[in-house]
Amino acid sequence: MKNLKKLLILCLVVIFTFSMMMLATGCGGNDEDQTEPEQTEEPAEEPAEEPAEEPVDDAALAAAVDEAIAAIQVQERTDETDAQCEAAKAAWDALTDAQKELVEEGGYFADDTGDASADDPLNQDDIGENELLVVSFGTSFNDSRATDIGGIEKALQEAYPDWSVRRAFTAQIIINHVQARDGEKIDNMDQALQRAVDNGVKNLVVQPTHLMHGAEYDELVEAVEAYQDQFESVKIAEPLLGEVGADANEINADKETAAKAMVAEAVKSAGAESLDALAEDGTAIVFMGHGTAHVAAVTYSQMTTQFAELGYKNVFVGTVEGNPPETALPEVKKAVEEAGYTKIILRPMMVVAGDHANNDMAADEEGTWYYGFANGGEFEVEGADAPVDTGEGFGADNVTCQIEGLGRIAEIQAMYVAHTGAVIE
Repeated sequence: MKNLKKLLILCLVVIFTFSMMMLATGCGGNDEDQTEPEQTEEPAEEPAEEPAEEPVDDAALAAAVDEAIAAIQVQERTDETDAQCEAAKAAWDALTDAQKELVEEGGYFADDTGDASADDPLNQDDIGENELLVVSFGTSFNDSRATDIGGIEKALQEAYPDWSVRRAFTAQIIINHVQARDGEKIDNMDQALQRAVDNGVKNLVVQPTHLMHGAEYDELVEAVEAYQDQFESVKIAEPLLGEVGADANEINADKETAAKAMVAEAVKSAGAESLDALAEDGTAIVFMGHGTAHVAAVTYSQMTTQFAELGYKNVFVGTVEGNPPETALPEVKKAVEEAGYTKIILRPMMVVAGDHANNDMAADEEGTWYYGFANGGEFEVEGADAPVDTGEGFGADNVTCQIEGLGRIAEIQAMYVAHTGAVIE
């Protein structure tokens, strides 16, 4: 009986222990025998709708670029100019090609005017005691800047190796354009003169590349005078055509030399044997200058006198601004027709073949000199109440444009070298 009790107790312990193990492993049986509780699938949540993208306002983006360009088309440099130039270029680069088409001033960045890297801005320090500062109005046309202005600068540096040639432009609008579009920084007058002071320059010679003693030359002189007492000596050389003279008949040696060089280059570019050969073929050469309301406007009349005295009967002088009045396109075209010429060579009487040469002279669109000679019709004349009728055109086949500035002509470069030498010596 005692043994039976012990056996019963042992069985109960075993059963109890086994039951506890079963509870610990999840209620009975092997894992394989367990049936997973049925899961109730919850309905999948619908993805949240993303807000619709607002349509891109292409016109607004283009207008913003036009505003950025307008902000740097100014003649005064400020502390914000560098940042404004960068911002304008960044805004332009961010546009798509289609958006760029909407920018009214799109040509500001898009027009191809050549390789800017071919030009040297000549804004280096380490100048030394003697500086030759070459001052130009300037141009945003890269090829012309390197060839026309750069040609003069190189000729001067070669002629005067003991002087450091540096550059300044008087047109801040052009400086900003080149900087924004190409990243090339060119000194304005104040920057160039302050650079000379900071470098300890003692002797400063300023050579203007201007054509005449006009408004730009006067502004140059005023800028130099503000720094006059910061150098031991300061001298300003003559512009290309020298002294203005009192009237249309007062000419000088500079005008004669320039006239001969200009005509010789035009004849050469035309592939003609001589100016007389062009005349016999019915061809006239028209040199187009800028024109000015300054008293120096008489210079254009003096050049007409000079061409006549040299016997260049088929050479005429005009100006973009039509000042003096006889240099307006309708008057020049009338003079050419009355002289019996039926073919025209248009060529700039400007140191640089820049905006005026490419757009006002050579562009094939209404209002240009090319169009006026080729097609005739009405032409806007400065000061006139209404457009002036220029009559019939000569036809596109009879009008040729030579887009070459005076600065690339070796004889013209030699004139600047001589003018610089006159004040250095």
